[in-house]
Amino acid sequence: MGFTNIGVPGLILILIIALIIFGPSKLPEIGRAFGSTLREFKSSAKDLMSSDEKEEKPQSK
Repeated sequence: MGFTNIGVPGLILILIIALIIFGPSKLPEIGRAFGSTLREFKSSAKDLMSSDEKEEKPQSK
């Protein structure tokens, strides 16, 4: 089951639970950490895909 099946009500529920657990003062810090982790993951995945494409091009001649 992926995150695509959560929907808006699920996201609201997760946000409410996070607010109860961490409190309102910690949420921006957690959001920034999650955002930077997601950005790093996306850039790493992009670099990995581009390096795979570079390796495949010389072999296709």
